[in-house]
Amino acid sequence: MSGAVIENMSTKKLFFLGFVILGFQVLSIMVGALIAPSPTSAIRYLATKCINRHRVHGWLMPWGSNRCQQVNSFDEPLAKTLDANDIVFAVHIPLPNTQMSPWFQFMLAVLQFDIAFKMINQIEEDVIITIDAGLAHRDDLKSEWTTARHSVEQRPLRCTFSVPKTYENEGRFYHCDPIPIMQLGSVAHKYFLINLRLPVNDTVNVGIGEIKDINLVGIHQNGGFTKVWISMKTVFTPWIFVASVWYWHRIGLLARPPVLLEKVILALGVSMTILNVPVEWLSLGCDWTWMLLLEDAQQGVFYATLFCFWIIFCGEHLMDQSQRNRLSAYWWQVGLVMFGSSILLVFDLSERGVHLNNPFYSVWASEIGTNISITFILVAGTSVCLYFLSLCGMVRCVFRNIGGKIQQLPAMPEARRLRYKGMIFRFKFLMLVTLACAAITVIFFILNQVSDGHWLWGAYTLQVHSAFLTGVYGMWNLYVFTIIFLYAPSHKHKRNNSGDIQQTGV
Repeated sequence: MSGAVIENMSTKKLFFLGFVILGFQVLSIMVGALIAPSPTSAIRYLATKCINRHRVHGWLMPWGSNRCQQVNSFDEPLAKTLDANDIVFAVHIPLPNTQMSPWFQFMLAVLQFDIAFKMINQIEEDVIITIDAGLAHRDDLKSEWTTARHSVEQRPLRCTFSVPKTYENEGRFYHCDPIPIMQLGSVAHKYFLINLRLPVNDTVNVGIGEIKDINLVGIHQNGGFTKVWISMKTVFTPWIFVASVWYWHRIGLLARPPVLLEKVILALGVSMTILNVPVEWLSLGCDWTWMLLLEDAQQGVFYATLFCFWIIFCGEHLMDQSQRNRLSAYWWQVGLVMFGSSILLVFDLSERGVHLNNPFYSVWASEIGTNISITFILVAGTSVCLYFLSLCGMVRCVFRNIGGKIQQLPAMPEARRLRYKGMIFRFKFLMLVTLACAAITVIFFILNQVSDGHWLWGAYTLQVHSAFLTGVYGMWNLYVFTIIFLYAPSHKHKRNNSGDIQQTGV
């Protein structure tokens, strides 16, 4: 990596580049804070209790000209004549006079049960609730509903009662954890209808208490945020792609084959380009339910490449080591990254992969699935911890070697001294930039957690959640661009080959 741009760039130019990059970073933050709305919206729907005495196969509408026969409360005289199997909870998404849009990208549905306490009908410990769920869609209010999926799912019902269980407290409601029920990877239709039934017999839905109402919370990405997000990806894609092509062209002009570090920098640019590709433009006109899985895979490729780059960069700066420029020298660190990434990929396929066929599926619904998922996460987390311990150890070794070389610099020949000074400067600069990126990520994450989603700044409303997402996304693009630009071979390497005193050799 001798003769890189960063070694031949003057301090004035380097500071100017730093201010330009900082300006783009602030711009990416302000785009999310001032232009983009909140990333997601959550809308609460109260399920309508429809009567289906004969359990006719069909879709029950909660409102409109063909709405179902309803009961407002289970305390009504009519409701007392019904069996629990005669009730279907119907939810129309969205609310009347509105419609869904492909710009929403995805949709999640979470159930919240209102269960009253009764001494003779209490919720049992570790009870499982069985839900007969159906999903349909259509694109206008007059056409028939098209069945998308029908499934019988089981979910653990976890509820607490904050006051003593006595007759005086009958009628009070339990506090129950929300139950995820559905996930759609695309919102390609304007209207959705969910019908839920809680079948009851001697073994099913026994000990679930007295259910009064079911609330469904629909969560989707805001269309305004999607437009800002796709626009940023559209801008960054050609930028990083051109930078990667320019970088590899510079490498090809050298009179030697590319070294390992140069190859991994190219891989970092390619992985960032893959992450940036705005496939969402095409998904707006297609029902691509695999978009969430694709986005996870893109992020996984980028972060795996980034972790490998950090390891190899530190290893290649361990001066005077016997093994360099060989991927096999980092086999166990890179192996940890690949192993952890594979574990997370398998876990993602077990959840979102099944959603491609059954949006009501959840790997957390069963005890076995929960245990397997926790095991996968723990194994992947252990791999990440071992990786970072190894990375910290390599950084410590490099800084220790740097300290020793700095003391020896005055006694070295001029060419060797310049070589080590360039390596030391490159390493310290990258560590400074990397630490700054990590610190910004942590700071924004904390602000994202402790804030209520937005701040007021004079007459403007700053969307903290959007600023966090656009800021971090812009930061990693700028980080990759900085690495590609500064560690590309300098145009001065031709001069150096003809006798410049800065030529240090490989």
